[in-house]
Amino acid sequence: MKAWFADSFYFLALLTREDESHERAVAILKGLSNEIVTTVWVLTEVADGLAPARNRSRFGRLLEVLRDNSWVTIMPADQALFDGGVRLYLERPDKDWSLTDCISFVVMRERGISEALTGDHHFEQAGFTVLLK
Repeated sequence: MKAWFADSFYFLALLTREDESHERAVAILKGLSNEIVTTVWVLTEVADGLAPARNRSRFGRLLEVLRDNSWVTIMPADQALFDGGVRLYLERPDKDWSLTDCISFVVMRERGISEALTGDHHFEQAGFTVLLK
């Protein structure tokens, strides 16, 4: 099964009706036949984005759904992955990539994933296909 990497951009668009990418994110979810790969660092960004008390339950439901589905892989935090992300982060001072983005790029390269559920142009800069333009 082909895998897509899910970035915080996708999850926040999916959970926020007011987001300009919400309808596209929902449509992708309804037609999904791909494995989804994400990281605990991405999910940390999502939780941070939903930090106001009124939004926290949305994150809890998302995490429950992701954990309960066999077609979702959440890459755990480990030292090797963190170090790989930091290495890329420091090697590219010409880019405004976040450390979370760099860790995502490392995961995508290691797993042979070329497409990302995101609208973040940094993924394009890193050579990946963005599915929420």
